[in-house]
Amino acid sequence: MSETTLDRAPVVAAQPVAIDLSVVIPAYNEERRLGATLAAVLGYLRGTSLRWELIVVDDGSTDGTAALAFRVAREEPGVRVLRRPANQGKGCAVRHGVLASRGGQVLFTDADLATPIEELAGLRATLALGADAAIGSRACPGARVETPQHVVRRLLGTLGNRLIQASAVPGVADTQCGFKLFDGEKARLAFSRARVDGWGFDVEILRAFSRRGWVVREVPVRWAHQPGSKLRPHHYLRMLIELCRVLAGRR
Repeated sequence: MSETTLDRAPVVAAQPVAIDLSVVIPAYNEERRLGATLAAVLGYLRGTSLRWELIVVDDGSTDGTAALAFRVAREEPGVRVLRRPANQGKGCAVRHGVLASRGGQVLFTDADLATPIEELAGLRATLALGADAAIGSRACPGARVETPQHVVRRLLGTLGNRLIQASAVPGVADTQCGFKLFDGEKARLAFSRARVDGWGFDVEILRAFSRRGWVVREVPVRWAHQPGSKLRPHHYLRMLIELCRVLAGRR
């Protein structure tokens, strides 16, 4: 078990890869949902032949999220818990988790597990075929949206995705699905230079991959909207501001 409090992004150091897969889960006030998510992810990982680690990043939660994660870590040596002293946003939490990772591949998944962990197999198969990033998609053929979002969120999401495709990441239909698998070394390099702390971090990272010529592939996944989402309508405005920052190249 590892218990760490982070004030700054960890320094990225070259080291031999002894772990096949790192799973990063950002969590902010997820006490009610995190237990079931960790049980599902650990059950899946234990059934594979992979050498793995699971990193929970507590983003300044004010409920029992951190205590729950530490309880699981005490029982499972493969679980690491990183704590942020204050809530700074999903992008910040994912960045710290990725930079602390050691895996040859790095998956980040939302704490609500809207995309079942079993969908990882399709993403790993895509990386095995030569992609540098395999991102879960609710928009490409073969995807299954089992429980849709509220119509307002669907509309805002559609408009946002069209703007993102037109301006930042052409050809990617769904940048915001919280289930993405990366080549570990490339992910750590991209995240080490990232600065977006909020919901727009996906666009920043995918744009960084694209600009370096690294191959990004969308993979159809199952997805179901989960109650208790932290995303609110006003966050779409913040994402627009973050998109402008990414396009301007400000770091």
